[in-house]
Amino acid sequence: MPLYALIARDPGTERRQRARPAHLEHMNRLDEAGRLRHGGPLLEGDNAVGSLIILEAESLADAKTTFARDPYIVNDVFERYEILETKQIYPRQA
Repeated sequence: MPLYALIARDPGTERRQRARPAHLEHMNRLDEAGRLRHGGPLLEGDNAVGSLIILEAESLADAKTTFARDPYIVNDVFERYEILETKQIYPRQA
């Protein structure tokens, strides 16, 4: 299944903290469904300055719909973000 990356930047505001519990619930559902390949904050030192999430989706439209449900997007946590298709080269698949 194709992979799509959400690359997002935010100022690490209070908005991130308020939306975090709902964001983690959303991420847990994706993880339980086996769709997450990677999810975590982008860091500068100890500060979260954005997010990188890579998930499996049927299409770019499906990925955009899935990401649009993320509470970080719903609650305008991100200053900017993009969604791009990616291809896993490493680690090599057995």
